[in-house]
Amino acid sequence: MHRSTASPTHPSGRTLGLGLALVSAFAFGGSGTAAKPLIEAGLSPLHVVWLRVTGAAVALLPVAYRHRDAVLRRPGLLLGFGLLAVAGVQACYFAAISRIPVGVALLIEYLGPPLLIGYVRFVQRKPISRGAAVGAGVAVAGLACVVEVWNGLGFDALGVLFALGAACCQVGYFLLADAGRRGERPVDPLAVSAYGLLIGAVLLTVLTRPWQADWSLLGGSVVMNGQSLPALVPAAWMVLIATVLAYLTGVVSVGYLSPPVAGVVANLEAVVATVLAWVLLGEHLGLPQVAGGLLVLAGAFAAQTSKPSAVEAGAEPGTGAGAVVSGATASSAMAARERVGAGDPGVSGRSSRTSRGD
Repeated sequence: MHRSTASPTHPSGRTLGLGLALVSAFAFGGSGTAAKPLIEAGLSPLHVVWLRVTGAAVALLPVAYRHRDAVLRRPGLLLGFGLLAVAGVQACYFAAISRIPVGVALLIEYLGPPLLIGYVRFVQRKPISRGAAVGAGVAVAGLACVVEVWNGLGFDALGVLFALGAACCQVGYFLLADAGRRGERPVDPLAVSAYGLLIGAVLLTVLTRPWQADWSLLGGSVVMNGQSLPALVPAAWMVLIATVLAYLTGVVSVGYLSPPVAGVVANLEAVVATVLAWVLLGEHLGLPQVAGGLLVLAGAFAAQTSKPSAVEAGAEPGTGAGAVVSGATASSAMAARERVGAGDPGVSGRSSRTSRGD
């Protein structure tokens, strides 16, 4: 991939990276807001996912062709990325926003990094830092406030489960993104994103049967917060802005930013999504949801940016919990999620991020 001549450590390079990261966060934050009117107009969540993923995959075909050798180098990685980080995250996230507010769904999806830490600690049985554990606990407490557990779940239980499914798929995204840049045959993050979208589009085509959808709806109008507008407007926004632009700017930006800075900027996606849903969809959140959302974001950020423990610090570079958790630092909790594997929006340091669904 062509890079700017500015060094990532040079002030001009960091300024460029920060600007691109802000564009990416704002672009990713609008995906749910653009998708929901299409779902309410009659398209199923899965068909909206198919439209977003397939449209973005077609737009990124030149990138896939340029990196066509990746198919032979790491076919299993690309298949897993397409299945979990693209199809899984997007299907679960869009199913969630069809039943619960966009902001709530994305905040629940931000449990991805804490879940990743739990996977490292209890499945891989590797040590984690105290800060990471505390951050995960704070995020879970915030989730309890978001869904109002004291009321027996203040939101649709199935919608909450779908959002949790998106968070779980994010864990797979982080692990696969980290694996893609390691080993004897590393794969360019742009290739992982492009082929992940292509594979996700194929899988979703088999699953959703898009030929059965009433695509004539795109020629009509949809309602956004009481206002009528052409359905093609949110559809184009979702594909071109919230996916293609968001991924391309996000992938480039992380190469210029340190993991903590990238993590802070990525967290803006949840704020943008909640504000846009409030302004454009009329989805107002109460004080418990706002307070809980802040806890989720604070916990996710603390978990992402905590330093490796002493045991991790002595581990072989590129292995163990420290490598995986640092991979989560440089990407949004996917929000990704929600980002179609990009996005959001999975690699540490100066490596490029591979995806920002939510």
